[in-house]
Amino acid sequence: MSSSSTITTPAYRITFGHIEVGDLARRKLQEALDRSWVSEGRNVQELEAVFAAKFGYRHAVATSSGTDAGLVAMTSLLDRGAVRGDEVITPALSFVASANCITAAGLTPAFVDVELETLNINPDLIEAAITPRTRAIQAVHTMGKPCAMDRILDIARRHKLMVVEDACEAHGATLNGRVVGTFGSMGLFSFYAAHMVCSGEGGMIVTDDAELAGLCRSIRSHGRRGGQLYFHFDRVGYNSKMNELEAAIGLEGLAGFEQTFAVRRRHLQRLWALLQPLEDRLIFFRDGPGEVTCPHAFPIVLRDPTAFIEPLYQHLEARGIQCKTLFGSLPTQHRVFAFLGYREGQFPVSERIGHTGLHMGVHQYLTDDDIQYLADSIAAYFA
Repeated sequence: MSSSSTITTPAYRITFGHIEVGDLARRKLQEALDRSWVSEGRNVQELEAVFAAKFGYRHAVATSSGTDAGLVAMTSLLDRGAVRGDEVITPALSFVASANCITAAGLTPAFVDVELETLNINPDLIEAAITPRTRAIQAVHTMGKPCAMDRILDIARRHKLMVVEDACEAHGATLNGRVVGTFGSMGLFSFYAAHMVCSGEGGMIVTDDAELAGLCRSIRSHGRRGGQLYFHFDRVGYNSKMNELEAAIGLEGLAGFEQTFAVRRRHLQRLWALLQPLEDRLIFFRDGPGEVTCPHAFPIVLRDPTAFIEPLYQHLEARGIQCKTLFGSLPTQHRVFAFLGYREGQFPVSERIGHTGLHMGVHQYLTDDDIQYLADSIAAYFA
């Protein structure tokens, strides 16, 4: 996939996402500066409490990024019986951080292909990937669409495996009225600029397990005993703490969450309606039964499995619409995991999506005219 820097484009009209800092965040920022303390403190503690209360999690542990949330969560498996080299099942198609955090924790990603209809891990393929060294299943709610959690949890129970939900793109998404992040032992969130809640960078681990929350607090602070500042180190840990400046911006994002979610959902549903005439050419990812998809972005996949997305990508970029690929197959279409020895063809659905998929922003700063322009631009390509 060519990057936008290799072609001549106007300034983006449709960006993937951006950040606007308002009065609440500025006040919280100034309070942190007035305290002359911008490492983890009051703002971070408030963000954890508000996030947990808003979505119904018992414990929330803030981290410096969504990737660090994953790294801390995966490292916690080492305190629960896993050893270096043990495996975590994870989808072949997702943002690279979901697999990077497994590798960085000293574990091994065991990739499973996804479903074309959902972009999520295929539950039918999970059991075949389980080995005596499997310790957990990571369910990634890709593009904010909930995974088939009932089936995944059933497999995990029968094989005595932990379930970690990567909900970095799925803030507020629900399945049968239950918010994602509450199904597994832990849920992971990212507060990157394009995401539903933004703190510039930053992430969150959620869990209903007090012992697990304490373990994550220790790991995010160098493995300190009880997560305290004293130099008693009980385990491998990292400097994964969120800072006060990020938390200030995140608190503003949480305060406006319902409005942001509603605006993004309106944009997403309008695109589904406007582009319905192209359903013979494009696959869309609407809500399934019992689902409310988080409007993280607008993903599309070409129905023709032999086509390539590059011409549509170039067409949209030339019209000032920022596009990103739909990740592709991490083990076979990206060099980073070549060391694991997977071969092209082992993940046909993820590989096909890598050739034929794109996603674009539907963030709250776009206007109705922008959404119409996006739909018209896609339609113009096929016309």
